[in-house]
Amino acid sequence: MRKSSLRRACAALAATTSLALALTACGGTTKKDVQSEGGSAAAAGKANPNAELKKGLTVGFLPKQVNNPYFTSADKGGEKALAELGSTYKEVGPSSATDTSGQVSYVNTLTQQQVDAMAVSAQDPGALCTALKQAMKNGIKVVTYDSDTNPECRNAFVSQASAEDLGRTEVQLLAQQIGYKGEIAILSAAQTATNQNTWIGFMKDELNKPQYKNVKLVKVAYGNDDAQQSFQQTQGLLQEYPNLKGIISPTTVGIKAAAQYLSGSKYKGKVKLTGLGTPNDMRKYVKNGTVEAFELWDPAKLGELAARTAVALASGQITGKEGETFKAGAMGAYTIGKDGVISLGKPTVFDAKNIDQFDF
Repeated sequence: MRKSSLRRACAALAATTSLALALTACGGTTKKDVQSEGGSAAAAGKANPNAELKKGLTVGFLPKQVNNPYFTSADKGGEKALAELGSTYKEVGPSSATDTSGQVSYVNTLTQQQVDAMAVSAQDPGALCTALKQAMKNGIKVVTYDSDTNPECRNAFVSQASAEDLGRTEVQLLAQQIGYKGEIAILSAAQTATNQNTWIGFMKDELNKPQYKNVKLVKVAYGNDDAQQSFQQTQGLLQEYPNLKGIISPTTVGIKAAAQYLSGSKYKGKVKLTGLGTPNDMRKYVKNGTVEAFELWDPAKLGELAARTAVALASGQITGKEGETFKAGAMGAYTIGKDGVISLGKPTVFDAKNIDQFDF
């Protein structure tokens, strides 16, 4: 039976029986297959970088949560790119960002609908794996964006920015604002947060460079991604270190709470604040002079790159293997890194000049 006929037969069967059972029956998947599949499925076949981009594809976007401004912005970027590429965009997804079983159901729905590719922001790294592997067995290309699954459960992951870029650029931003001189502190989320600690590691490494010889990191405080705790930690830092010149908060909750405290205190405009925040949270603090500049990635560009990656995969230009390269339209060329990771690039810096161009 030809592959296309097999997929149609699977879909017909799935319409009248349990989807999971139907797809298992057609694909011949067993528990052993899923466990032993590993990364080989993600990079099956051979890439042809000169292959023409296919048109008329259907790419399904499955965010963590629909009607979330961040994902609305990201997915609009994907929709725009697909229109430009002559393919069709569709979005499905749960209304709750913690509805993992709902995400699994939507993966199965997209598989049943025989989309050519799907872009998924995973609520959980492992929970979607069985469904995503089944999608790949049915010839569907799987791209994760914003939040990854285990590497063997997709073809490629479009990452917001590298941990190193995020850590180093936040130090660079603050150092410029304080004239490369003075005491600084970091207001993090939880003490055990892996991503925060990775970023802080790169911040400390950046601070070891000669240009920061007059910048002293005096403390790393933890607000546990709680607005009240982060507000209190900011207050505590300024009481403990009256000569503090700046604060880095690599958490959207923390930076907003710190800005709220600073904007109503004598330290407004005197103690510099940067970190990772959203334009909608930080707009008023930029406009009232509390914050000069902060950063994050542009979710619309993240969605665009996810869409372009999906089309490149479905067209055979790439398979997700480390070292492969492809062109993403006006975004330029990208190289696939270890474990199929594609980094969007440097974070976007938001300031008074550009902040009104973004809505998330």
